[in-house]
Amino acid sequence: MPRVPSDGEGVASIRVSLARSGGTRRPCVRIPDDELADRVESGSCGSLAVDPGDVIRVAIEREEHYAPVTADGSGRLIRGAFGNRRLAREPGEGENRLVAWLEANGREPGDSVVLDVVVPGELYGLRIPGERVVYEATRGPRSSLSDIARDLDG
Repeated sequence: MPRVPSDGEGVASIRVSLARSGGTRRPCVRIPDDELADRVESGSCGSLAVDPGDVIRVAIEREEHYAPVTADGSGRLIRGAFGNRRLAREPGEGENRLVAWLEANGREPGDSVVLDVVVPGELYGLRIPGERVVYEATRGPRSSLSDIARDLDG
C-alpha cells in the first residue's frame, strides 16, 4: 500500500470549519463548495468529488472509517464517521468516531480542522491544523463492484 504524507505533493489540504447542523448539539465538518476549495487547496486534485448521499472513507488518526456525506441549506456536511458502510448508512447504530475525535481534541463548532484529499471521491483524511499524518492511500473497489455490493446490502 502506498503511504502518502499529508504534506506530500499528491495530497490537497483544505482548512474546513466545524458547524452545527439541525437540532443536534454535535459538531460536524462543513465541506466547502468545490469553487472555494479549488482556490484554497494545496496540492492538485481538481475538486472534492463528493456529493450528498455518497459514503466516503475518512482516515482519522490513522484509522479508516466510513462517512456519509449529507447536506443542509448551507452546503455539504460530514456528520459522522463509522466502522463500516452499513453503520454509515444507518448512523444511529454505531459509535460516531468523528464526534469522539473532535471532543477528544477540544474542537467545537466555529473551530477548524484540515480535510486532506488523499484519493478524490474515495479517501479523505481529517487532522488538527499543524499536525502531519501519513495515510495508507488505498483505493476502494471499482464503482461497479461497490454498486453491486451496495445493492446486495440493501
